Amino acid sequence: MSGQSLLVPGELSPIRSVPGNIRRPEYVGKPAPTPYTGPEVQDSDTVERMRIAGRIAAQAMEEAAKHISPGVTTDELDRVAHEFMCDHGAYPSTLGYRGFPKSLCSSVNEVICHGIPDSTVLKDGDIVNLDVTAYINGVHGDNNATYLCGDVDEESRLLVERTRESLNRAIKAVRPGRQVNVIGRVIESYAKRFGYGVVRDFTGHGINSSFHSGLIIPHYDAAHATTVIQPGMTFTIEPMLTLGTHEYDMWDDGWTVVTKDRKRTAQFEHTLLVTESGAEILTLP
Repeated sequence: MSGQSLLVPGELSPIRSVPGNIRRPEYVGKPAPTPYTGPEVQDSDTVERMRIAGRIAAQAMEEAAKHISPGVTTDELDRVAHEFMCDHGAYPSTLGYRGFPKSLCSSVNEVICHGIPDSTVLKDGDIVNLDVTAYINGVHGDNNATYLCGDVDEESRLLVERTRESLNRAIKAVRPGRQVNVIGRVIESYAKRFGYGVVRDFTGHGINSSFHSGLIIPHYDAAHATTVIQPGMTFTIEPMLTLGTHEYDMWDDGWTVVTKDRKRTAQFEHTLLVTESGAEILTLP
């Protein structure tokens, strides 16, 4: 892998404004969201609204990704996604969630997840994950993907490609009647072929009117994850694979999670609806 310098925190720009006519999630301006007590199985109206939120989130991420190139700041990517969501009547779900100050997460190289967009300049050879969630009509749609910036080394390129494939395989494993631990079993067994670490402490989650409903989707073979998958459930799968250890450190900002050995990591995510025969991806552009 190319011997690039490790990431350090950059400077934050002012918090971006959202037009007053756009509905905010209930947690904005509060230290934490109200715990979700509703069902994990959603009715058809909620699902239809989630299709809209998912599509906007996917399109916003796609639009921001078009700007990934050496010399661009992660804050600029945040601006693009923020403006796209606002222009389409959606609120950027991460903005103000437990105090998070930006409209997407930008996780570069050794950052596993929850990187905060700032003055950090992308360099040739970087990999960068964008995690975008949109809130509209009372529901959320959440997705992320890892992108190549310029000329990326083969080891990193393969990590990205295989992390995407691990998500694809996990989605195919979703079937009503199975336990959610089948998802992590598929991901971990695939990752082990290549000696990759599988992050354990950050997981997929239930999503609907709540950003995180309380349903947990582990990405490793977790025997305790015995929740039975049912038609109408909506949740994310978002595997995080690493070139080394699955262990991590957290920056002083309380958000940015980096691999303990500072080796690179990649992630992909979709919001899914469980159907009678498998899973429908709700976050397609």
